[in-house]
Amino acid sequence: MTSMIDTLRFLTDFDSHRMGHIVTDVLVIGGGVAGARAAIEAARFGSVILVTKGRIDESATRYAQGGIAAAMGRDDSVEAHFDDTVRVGCDMNDRDSVRALVTDGPRRIDELIEWGLAFDRTNGDLALGREGGHAVNRIVHADGDRTGRALADTLTRRARSTEGIRVFEHCFMLDFLIAHGACVGVVTFHPKYGHQLVWAKQTILATGGCGQLWRETTNPAVATGDGVAAAYRAGAALRNMEMMQFHPTTLYVAGSGRALISEAVRGAGAHLVDQIGERFMTAYHPAGELAPRDIVSRAIHLRLEETRTPCVYLDVRHLERFDERFPNIAGLCRDFEIDPMRDRIPVRPSAHYSIGGVVVDIDGRSTIEGLFACGEAASSGVHGANRIASNSLLEGLVFGARAGACAGERATQTPNRAGVHRAANRRPDSSRTELDLPDIRNSLRSLMWRNVGIVRTADRLRETVEILDFWAHYTLDKTLDHTRGWETQNELTAARMVAAGALERDESIGVHYRSDAREQGPMRYDLVLERNEDGTVPQRRERTQCDA
Repeated sequence: MTSMIDTLRFLTDFDSHRMGHIVTDVLVIGGGVAGARAAIEAARFGSVILVTKGRIDESATRYAQGGIAAAMGRDDSVEAHFDDTVRVGCDMNDRDSVRALVTDGPRRIDELIEWGLAFDRTNGDLALGREGGHAVNRIVHADGDRTGRALADTLTRRARSTEGIRVFEHCFMLDFLIAHGACVGVVTFHPKYGHQLVWAKQTILATGGCGQLWRETTNPAVATGDGVAAAYRAGAALRNMEMMQFHPTTLYVAGSGRALISEAVRGAGAHLVDQIGERFMTAYHPAGELAPRDIVSRAIHLRLEETRTPCVYLDVRHLERFDERFPNIAGLCRDFEIDPMRDRIPVRPSAHYSIGGVVVDIDGRSTIEGLFACGEAASSGVHGANRIASNSLLEGLVFGARAGACAGERATQTPNRAGVHRAANRRPDSSRTELDLPDIRNSLRSLMWRNVGIVRTADRLRETVEILDFWAHYTLDKTLDHTRGWETQNELTAARMVAAGALERDESIGVHYRSDAREQGPMRYDLVLERNEDGTVPQRRERTQCDA
């Protein structure tokens, strides 16, 4: 049976009668930890296509230096992990999601060991580290500070060797196809095959975050918010988009990209010092360098403003076996002629992790039938208002597996279609000005860093929304034909949601800090937004589960 796709706002023109078609049981978009784990699980039930915008090894997972938090130690428990996660999340977490995370965590670690991931050990036992916000040592690492790389390699190898999974690299997902209120596939573009329609019984979104919206970021170039922007256009509910976590310590060398200096370095005893060598963190929090990330980031921000300097420093000169414990970081520093055993490491905060995203339940189901989301693109509620260190890779493993299982099972219950849906989109040509895309993207990133960064105010947020609306007026009306153009349109869409959410939440809680906040204590609620048919974006406040 064929039917016309619901009219939506698409990024590109297409006609299903003139395009290639691909059919699968489950489609997974994104090849990081969440997407790869979802694909592996879904393949137990049927055919799976895993598409990635670039190479499968370009995800944020590969660059993760920190480890994976899980209650694996003799002096630890899932209850303690639960308590630490909720405390750092400012009690704004969804308790069911947190319970699933900490309960499934040890099982996911054991599974990775079975699949050949060699975690670091001491005398045969897992070597457990400690990072900010955790009350006990519960962070597992692989190859020191190369955990992300080891994890990505393990999952990619497993996915590629799993029968039923096909991996399509360099395949850009443009928009979701919605028929009768359900997601039935996506529009894609491949540089060799052009536009194609991928039809799927169930679709899983795992495209990661949107750190590239900010000038200073740890995120790889692919993190442009494509998934959440497409989900918004399709009508999915988004939540807490204003909640961006800034990592306190990224290597600061003028003119270079911001490379992460793992929290594990501070967990090992590194000191944060200012320009004159004075430790300052204990003035802001009794845990000092091991305070939650939002507190450390704000403390550094304030110290930089007070001293009018571009960076503070990590002092690791007193740490033993630094090169052995952190080979990636040591090599990175020496690439810039910084000797960690002799020199202090210049650092400053950068945008790091998107806590907000597509609203999902405990099994990854979004508000659109047939569309799932997991990992950083999703808002499962597990992190609350502030993500505790090393819960992100665990989130991808746990909720990727859950989404893959649910999507796969549902696919077996969805009948095969007799034909594909009729799908077409044609937008009128725009007569507005030509675009300078590099200028728009650079200006966008500078604006977001300046006005929607670590410290925010209503005046600057209001200014940001007005500027973004102006840019969108002559950018979103155009039908572009290349990845850079689509990314720019997605970035403008995602940035508008982040800025509008930050303006609406006129208080400080977790990673969202308003210096002009009301004096009364924070009201624990979620900011949920959905796109109306007329293009407006109303926001509503919903009480969080922990507030009950």
